[in-house]
Order: sequence, then structure tokens, then C-alpha cells
Amino acid sequence: MNLYLNPELCSYLAVSYGADYCISIFTSGDFNSVCCYEDLQTSLIERCLLILQSWAQDKKLILRLLSGVEAVNSIVALLSVDFHALEQDASKEQQLRHKLGGGSGESILVSQLQHGLTLEFEHSDSPRRLRLVLSELLAIMNKVSESNGEFFLKSSELFESPVYLEEAADVLCILQAELPSLLPIVDVAEALLHVKNGAWFLCLLVANVPDSFNEVCRGLIKNGERQDEESVGGRRRTEALRHLCKMNPSQALRVRGMVVEECHLPGLGVALTLDHTKNESSDDGVSDLVCFVSGLLLGTNAKVRTWFGTFIRNGQQRKRDNISSVLWQMRRQLLLELMGILPTVRSTHIVEEADVDTEPTVSVYSGLKEEHVVKASALLRLYCALMGIAGLKPTDEEAEQLLQLMTSRPPATPAGVRFVSLSFCMLLAFSTLVSTPEQEQLMVMWLSWMIKEEAYFESISGVSASFGEMLLLVAMYFHSNQLSAIIDLVCSTLGMKIVIKPSSLSRMKTIFTQEIFTEQVVTAHAVRVPVTGNLSANITGFLPIHCIYQLLKSRSFTKHKVSIKDWIYRQLCETTTPLHPQLLSLIDVYINSILTPASKSNPEATNQPVTEQEILNVFQGLSGGENARLPQRYSITTQLLVLYYVLSYEEALLANTKILAAMQKKPKSYSSALMDQIPIKYLIRQAQGLQQELGGLHSALLRLLATNYPHLCIVEDWICEEHITGTDALLRRMLLTNTAKNHSPKQLQEAFSMLPGNHTQLMQILEHLTLLSAAELIPYAEVLTSNMNCLLNTGVPRRILQTVNKLWMVLNTVMPRRLWVMTVNALQPSVKIVRQQKYTQNDLMIDPLIVLRCDQRVHRSPPLMDITLHMLNGYLLASKAYLNAHLKETAEQDIRPSQNNAMGLEAPEVTREELKNALLAAQDSAAVQILLEICLPTEEEKAQSSNMHSLLKSVHNSTSPKSPEVEEEEDSLLCNLREVQCLICCLLHQMYIADPNIVKLVHFQGYPCELLALTVAGIPSMHICLDFIPELIAQPELEKQIFAIQLLSFLCIQYALPKSLSVARLAINVMGTLLTVLTQSKRYAFFMPTLPCLVSFCQAFPPLYDDIMSLLIQIGQVCASDVATQTRDFDPIITRLQQLKEKPHEVSGLCKDSSIKSCSRDIASMDPDVRLCQCVENTIIEIINMSVSGV
Repeated sequence: MNLYLNPELCSYLAVSYGADYCISIFTSGDFNSVCCYEDLQTSLIERCLLILQSWAQDKKLILRLLSGVEAVNSIVALLSVDFHALEQDASKEQQLRHKLGGGSGESILVSQLQHGLTLEFEHSDSPRRLRLVLSELLAIMNKVSESNGEFFLKSSELFESPVYLEEAADVLCILQAELPSLLPIVDVAEALLHVKNGAWFLCLLVANVPDSFNEVCRGLIKNGERQDEESVGGRRRTEALRHLCKMNPSQALRVRGMVVEECHLPGLGVALTLDHTKNESSDDGVSDLVCFVSGLLLGTNAKVRTWFGTFIRNGQQRKRDNISSVLWQMRRQLLLELMGILPTVRSTHIVEEADVDTEPTVSVYSGLKEEHVVKASALLRLYCALMGIAGLKPTDEEAEQLLQLMTSRPPATPAGVRFVSLSFCMLLAFSTLVSTPEQEQLMVMWLSWMIKEEAYFESISGVSASFGEMLLLVAMYFHSNQLSAIIDLVCSTLGMKIVIKPSSLSRMKTIFTQEIFTEQVVTAHAVRVPVTGNLSANITGFLPIHCIYQLLKSRSFTKHKVSIKDWIYRQLCETTTPLHPQLLSLIDVYINSILTPASKSNPEATNQPVTEQEILNVFQGLSGGENARLPQRYSITTQLLVLYYVLSYEEALLANTKILAAMQKKPKSYSSALMDQIPIKYLIRQAQGLQQELGGLHSALLRLLATNYPHLCIVEDWICEEHITGTDALLRRMLLTNTAKNHSPKQLQEAFSMLPGNHTQLMQILEHLTLLSAAELIPYAEVLTSNMNCLLNTGVPRRILQTVNKLWMVLNTVMPRRLWVMTVNALQPSVKIVRQQKYTQNDLMIDPLIVLRCDQRVHRSPPLMDITLHMLNGYLLASKAYLNAHLKETAEQDIRPSQNNAMGLEAPEVTREELKNALLAAQDSAAVQILLEICLPTEEEKAQSSNMHSLLKSVHNSTSPKSPEVEEEEDSLLCNLREVQCLICCLLHQMYIADPNIVKLVHFQGYPCELLALTVAGIPSMHICLDFIPELIAQPELEKQIFAIQLLSFLCIQYALPKSLSVARLAINVMGTLLTVLTQSKRYAFFMPTLPCLVSFCQAFPPLYDDIMSLLIQIGQVCASDVATQTRDFDPIITRLQQLKEKPHEVSGLCKDSSIKSCSRDIASMDPDVRLCQCVENTIIEIINMSVSGV
């Protein structure tokens, strides 16, 4: 619904009753309210309310109001025009102007003007008046569209003459309402800005179409300038929009939002805020002006921040008309608000408190009121943003009032603490605010008050992060000349990134370091600062820990001989999750201050380490036993941090051993007894579940563990742990009954004692224990391990052994080191065989082979052998770490030889590092040899099965078609020996992959050839032997050459690779060479075990057939020549060999039985050459049969 409102009525209502009343009346249609005002001019009302559509209920009221009014006739005449014809003529005129390029040619709407435009308007009838106004308005609109955004002021008699303003406004409103497509209201509004009285016309136009208010405002803002006070057009646009918002105040803030959204007309946004601030009720809260400007400068939108900052900078550069500018009005309003919350206005001349006789010339105002503290903090942040981000340069008055506010003393509340922190940082950021000696004296007094009242503020306000820590931290930064750190601190506290020149802090540095906080005062004060209770990442701000960290970093404590150990220990004990990010850095710098002296001239200037008893107190009750279920005194965060401290300390101590030895200083290391009592693996497992809350602590602990305790970082353990803590385990724990929870270690011990006769009770208890978590199993560890020797007796069900193995693996995830020691001691041989000895953790790290000196029955118990191999692998890794640490601990012995050299003594031939590597290699190879020996069947096992030799060759023969008999033999291999062999092969594979040099060393040492089939087939990494077999064949010892060829034969079958082929060729050539140089006895000793290997070469690589057959014939010929003088004629054998080579298909029917018979017929002959010839013949027949059958 559109209302045609007379401008006289609109202006009358706006002046007499307010523009908002005018809009509300005509948008709501409450004409009864209009009638209540008798002083309204009836003619004005009638002219405004001439036409109303669809208001039948108000028709009588309207007619009564309009009856008898003379002015109605003129409006009726305006509305009686043919607007359709008028629109057609206007469109034609637009087209004509477009053709003529916008020139002022003939007008279709208005032709042959006899007089000026105003006189023509006065003497014209209604239709011509409409045409005159329309023609003038279209001309202005065309010029606006052609101006390309450049502002101009169009002189128009019709819109400037005060006599005809009201009538022109009537015509304008009617034209826009009747011709909306020709005269879009936004375009009309834009055109009115370019004429005098345009804002007045615009208000009346929008008042007639209230629902277009937002559309008009958005259009004007969108077409406006980015900086409105820079041009006449911008100022006129701002003025017009400000009038519109005064007419409709309820939409002013919405229009301000449009300004920010478009980043245009910043002066308008500030002006609307100022108008809104004046209209709102004054209270003690933060004003809308402070909130608005703070949001622009401190918000996340960088575009808005830059836009408004430009407005501030440009506003300061304009010297003229400063008082009338929006920026000046904003600054004045902010200053008034600032002065309004100061208790008393005073000068900066301060009378010293000690001078009681002197009467103060000014009143010293009292503390800042509590209800003003939040508003004061907001004002401080706003001024910081204005000066630091927008580049505002405060006037002397502003600087004076700001300094008075900053140095005021708020009440002891959290908001007061925040205010003091902001004031302090603002002083650091804008030191230019302090320009006179009186102001500097005021600042020093205020800083002294901060130091004095810090403890009181913290105790009363209950805020852990008080301003005292910030003062202390800034003082330490000044002493260490870390000005960039102070700048970061200031920006972080203020919550904004501002540019602070380090040179601007020089005066503050002098005040801090020489007048307020000397280094000795800082150090002494820091130790007395209470630790932060329940320190976590949730506590923000600057805390005592930041101060202590900086003092430790600058070595102030050691310099002034102040002990800080107790403070750090107390703070570590007062921590919780989520982990505070400064804790790890604090521990690192503390460890460095313990081990590294501040200077070489004073090597004793170090801090004291945490004592072993203090460390043990933290872990009390975690080692299992009777106290395992007691409530823990310290949090898991404290325990993990102390663990991190101990591990980092030991690592740093080893890393700095040489430096400390050169300085003749050796800090004490923590004892192995202490390390044994710390449940490292249990704590690591707890940390794994808290990774999100612990930050980088978990990864740091893993790094330390991998370096110093590699036996606790075995991959298989992690995989096993994932299985134990996975979904299956969770589902199984849902089956946990009260019966399982009630089983005590004592009941488990009783069940073990009944083992020879009763298995049921033990099995039941063990099955229930599998439902417990790893931590809940710790009290049962000692009973389980101490009774393992009982499980070696015959008749113990396999299920019990497997269950014990499972429980042992679960316990291994939380207490591996202690569990290993108990298990090794429990599996020692019986006292009847050898004196039983209790081994310690240190013994087992020095000699890991102790693990294999267990009861021999363990070697044929796969579940217990699995445990044994797990411990062996762990202790081999632990031994490496132990020897590396021992080498670093005794690094001073590496320094002494260099000193001896200087004295002319001869240096040692080998280094200690080389000796350590040799020891580790011998240790690993010895373990491998013992394990391989365990794989050999015992005499008892050989007697039980006459076919046990097939146990080791089954895999070698697996490539050929299997008969039912062979399959039956393989089924028989599923026994304890085969299971133990598989477990050993898995461990050897891991050892070979970890260190390929072990493979070479073991095979150069050699082992029984009966195991070759097992090792090649069961250890996937055996293929790396192909790299060193040529070197092994080249060894002078005949036994090594034989072993190399036998090993190669199995490798060729398992890995038929090009590399294997080339090595096989080399072996055949070496055999041919050795044939010509070996004596009769050595030839027999070499070729008898190696001739069967040629069959494997042929089987793997058929192209070697000719070379091998030639070698075999050559061997036969050499043997025949050696026995030529004997009475026996050997030529038939040679002839037969030649025939076998040349015509293999004709003799393929020869069966192995005939060859065996021939061999048995001549076996009686003890001549080595004869026996070798028979072996050559059998080898050739086997190769021929294999090649003919296509195998």
C-alpha cells in the first residue's frame, strides 16, 4: 500500500512530534491518533490522505477529514493525469537523449518554454507540472548515469526555489508512485543527492514509501565512497542518510550494519553510532560507541580493519574543519566517557607519600569504582587499537586522561587484575604517553604499588594468573635484553598485533632494571612466588612458571646461588590435564642448568637435581604388590612429567659426559635400583590414552624410550598391546563376573600347588584372570612367574601353558622389566643340577645369554619358549643400550689416551667403540648359535622317530609332487619341536633384518648342515646370504667352502633368482678349480658332501646342466686316473658315465635301485676314488631322471 504524503504534513510531524512519529503514523494507519491532534492543519492532512487504497473501514473518516479543504483540488488534478501517455512520452524522450548523446536538445515532455522553469511551473496546469518535474528529474538521472561515479552539483530552479518546494515535492512523490518502472526509487534517491535540498526531498519521498527505507539506504551506501569525508559527494550522501535514520531511528543500527558490510561511508557509521549513544540511557556499562569501534579494529575481518584504519589516518591529516568532522566528534565522545569514569580529575603532580608534612596541592583520587572497571578495560583496549592499528595520535589532553586512567587503582577482583594487566601493557606499548618527569614519577609509583599489592590481589580475587607474574616476567626479559619477547607478551595480553619499536622500550628498561627490579631482587622474589595449583592448559595468562623458566634460561638462580629445585618439584606435583605447554620447556632448561655450568670459570654454579626419594614418592604404589590398589597421591600428569625429567636427565648426562669430564665435573646419575622401581611401560601406556590432553609429552617420552630403553619399544609388543586393548578385549571384559574379581594371588598359589593332581581349579582361575585388565593383573605377576617351573612337568595340559603365556603377554605391556627378571629366575634349572642363582636386571643386561641357560625342558615347551625368546630379544636390545651408555659414562677414558699421546706414549690399536661392537657381535652370534642348536633333535627324539631326518628336509622337498606318504610325514611334524623351530626362525628373521652383519658372522662361523633346510625355508631373510657366499667360498678352510656350497644349493631352490644363478656358476667354477688342486684325501672330503648340491643347481637352473655334467665327467676321469695302476679295470665305469652324458634318454630307464645295487656291490671297496666315482654316477643318474621327468 502506498501513501502520498504532503511534504508540509511530513515536515510538520517531523518537527513537532518527531520523524519517527511521522513514519509510525503513516505505516500503521492509525488515523484516529491523527484526529486527536486538533492543532494539525486540516488542509495538510487532507492533501496527504487524499488517496488510500483498500482501506474501506477508514473511508468515512477520510472523507470527513477531506471535506471542505481547498488544497485537495490541486492534488486531485495531479492524480487525474493520463500517466500512461506521460510514461510513453518520457520513454521517447529518454531514447531521444540517448541518440543525441545526452545533450539538451528538443524535449518531448516539455517544449517551447516561454519563461524560466519556476515561472513555467507556476503558470502551468497539473499535467504540465508533472511533465516539467519529470523532465528535470530524468535529466539529472541521465547525467548521474553518465558521470562514472564523479560527483557533481546540478543547479535546478525547480528544486531550489523555497516557494515551490512543497508543490514540487507533491509532484515528485506522485510521479514516483505512479511511474515506478521509469523512476526506480533508488535511482531517484541517487539523483536527489545532486541537487540542493536533495536530502529534504529524499526524506519526504521515503516517508511516502516507508517499506522502501532499507532498499534506499542500501542503494545509497553501495554507491557511496569508501571514505565519505574526503569529498563533497561523500559528505552530502552521509548527511542524507543521517537524516533518513533520524526520521526512522529504529533502523539506524541496521543501516550501520550495511555500512560495515559494504565498507563504504565510515563516517556515517560513526555518526549513526554517536546519535544512538546520545539517545540511549546512560549507565555504567560499555557504550555502543566503544563496542562498535572496537569491533571494527579488533575483529577478524582484515578488510574492515584496514578500511576503518584508513578513515582514522585520513581524518587526522585534514587540518580544516576538524571540530565539525565525525572523527573529532568521536574522539570527543570517547574522551568524555573516559573522563566520566575517573573518580577525580587531577594533575600529574603527585606528592610523595613519605612527605606527610607537605600538604598536597591537588586531590589524589580514590580507587577506580568496581562498576567502572570493565568499561575502563574496554576503553583502554580501544585506545590501544586506535593508536596501534589505526595510527591515531593522541592529543595532550587525551594522553593526560589516559595516563590518569591507566595509573588508577582498581578493586581486587578478576576484572581489576585484568585492568591492571592491560594498563601495564599499554604503558609498555605506548611509552610516549609518559612525556614529563611528573608523569614518569606517577608511573613509577604505580608500578611500585603493583609490586606491593600483587599478593593481596591474587589472594582476594582468586585469579591464579595475576599481574605480579607479568611484572616479574617483563623484568626478566629486560635483564636478558629480550625486547622482542616483551613485545610478544604485550601483544598477547592486549589481544592485538601492533607495531612496537624496540627502541621505544629503552626508558622502561632503565626504570625496570635499575629502579624497580634489579636481577637479584627478581631472583629472590621468584622463589617465594607460590606455585600454581592444579596447573593446566586451561589456566591462561602469565604464570609463575613463565617467570621461573626465563630465570632458569638466563641462569640467574645459579648466578645468585638461589636454589630452585624445591619450587620446580612442587610445581610438577601440582599439575593436571590438559598439560600446560610451558612444563616441558621448564624441565629441559632445568636439566640444562643442573648439568652445564653457567661459565667455565665457575663449574660449581649449577642447580641441584631432584633427589631419588622425591622421585620415588611420586611413584609410590605403582610397582604392584600389596600397595598397588591404594589411591594414588599424585596425578598421572605429575608421574609422566617426573618420568620425562628422569629420562631426559639421563640422556642429557650421557650426551654431555665428555664436556663434563673435560671440566672435571661429574654429576651423579640416578641409580639402576631407582629406574627398576619406575613402571615406565605402564606410564607410557597411560600416556597413550591421553595423547590429546598431554600435547607433545607422549611423543617426547617415546623418543626417550626408543633411545635409552629400546627393549621397551619392541614392535611386537606394541602390536600385542593393540590386540589386548582392542574391541575384543573390551567385549570379553563385559563377561567379567564377581567371581573373577574375588580371586586373590593366594588362591592362585594354592591352585598351582594342587597342579600334579588337579588341573581344573587352576584352569578356572587362569581363565577368569584373562578377563582382567593389565593393571589389575599386576598383583598376580609374582605368583604366575614363580610357578612357571611347575609347568615343565609332564602331564600339564597345553591349555594351561597357553593361558599362562597369554597372561604373561598382558603383564608384559605394563611391567616388562620386572616381569622378565622374575621369569628368568623362575625358569632356572633345578637346584639338583646346578646351584640356583637370583639374577638382577643389571646381570641380564650385561649377559643376555643368561636367558638361554634355563631348564632344558623349556626348549620343548612352545608357550614357555615363546616367552623365553621374547625376553632374549629384549635383553639383547637392552644390552646394546647398556653398553652404549657405559661407553659414554666412561668417556674420560677416551680423553686419557689423547693426553698420553701428548706425552709421547703409543696410542691403543683399537678403540673402545670397536671393542664394544665386537662384543655385541659375539653376543648376538652366540645367541643365534645356541638357538640353532636348540632346533636340532635330541637323541631321545631321534630314537622316538626313525624318520625324524625328514623333519629338517620336508621344506626342501616341498617343490616336488607330494605323495601321501610324504604328507603323512609332514603331519607328524606338528609337534613341539617343529613349533619351537618356527618360533626360533621368527626371532632369527627379526635379528637378521635388524642387523644383516649377524647373518654373515653366523654363516662364517658355520653350523650343522642338517639345519640348512630349516633355516633357508623358515627364515625369509636368508636370501641376503647370496651377497657374501662368494666371499665365503673364497675362504681357505675346506669346511667353510663345503658349507657355502651346501647353503647355496638350498638358496637356489628357495630363491631361483638371476643372482642365485650367477653365484651357482661361480660355485661350479670353484669346484672345477679345486678338483685340479686338491689331494686325494681332501678331494674325497670336499666332493662327497658337495656332489648332491649339483642336483639342486640343476633343479633350480636347467641351463647349468651341461656345465654340471662336464664337471661330473671330469671328476670321474680324475678319480679313474688315480686308480689306473690298480688291478681293477675302471674304464667301463668311465665309458658308462660318458654314455650317460651323451645319450641320457636311452638310459633314462635305469632305476635308482640298480644304481644302489651297483653302489652296494662296490661299496666294499674302501678306495676313496672308487667311492667318489660311484657317487658321481649316482649324481648323474639322479640329474638325468630329474631332467627327463620334467621336474
